[in-house]
Amino acid sequence: MNAIHPTGGARVAVLVDCDNTTPGILDYALRVSSQFGRVVLRRGYGNQATLAKTWQEALVERAFTPCLQFQYAAGKNTSDIAFALDAREAMSDGRAAKFCIVTGDSEFAYLCRKLRERGATVSIVGEGKAPIALRNASDQFFEWIPESGIAESDDAGRLSIAKLEPAPVKRRHKVCGRSCLIAGSRHIRRPGPPLCARAVSQTHRSCLYARKVWPRRPG
Repeated sequence: MNAIHPTGGARVAVLVDCDNTTPGILDYALRVSSQFGRVVLRRGYGNQATLAKTWQEALVERAFTPCLQFQYAAGKNTSDIAFALDAREAMSDGRAAKFCIVTGDSEFAYLCRKLRERGATVSIVGEGKAPIALRNASDQFFEWIPESGIAESDDAGRLSIAKLEPAPVKRRHKVCGRSCLIAGSRHIRRPGPPLCARAVSQTHRSCLYARKVWPRRPG
């Protein structure tokens, strides 16, 4: 065994909660876990919808074993139970002494505490939104920042600009007494009382004033 793996080092297990994170985090998690020893266990846990649609290619390319868990009832997450049992089993039989848990779910905080009580070292890789209870349950927390953060901020910037556009204003006509929307255009004044073309035709569905300008009155 030593001849096959001359480097030795601690045995590390990388367990990924695919239901609560994204495939882009895998490369960062592997870089983090490699500094603790030799990664001997790579597994990704999730339901059928998660693993089949978004995670299949990422797990296969990085030599992870997909651990598919079907939902026996609606709203029941069986993958979390399998995740916790496999982690406890890997520590008990000596397959791993250090764990890199990739998740953002605070429900794994208890698992982290139990593994540490038994002498294992637990590191968590997650996003910035990971709960404080999960962070404190581990020996180390490594925050992953998505590469798409710039694009997201650009989108947020465009949204903030859109919010600055003036909202439609309702005004009431003096002749017909109805209200219509003035879609961001300025009121064009003219001498004399205003005259609504829709009021004259007695079909006030959409006022011409909201489209272009008020029609001029003859005479």
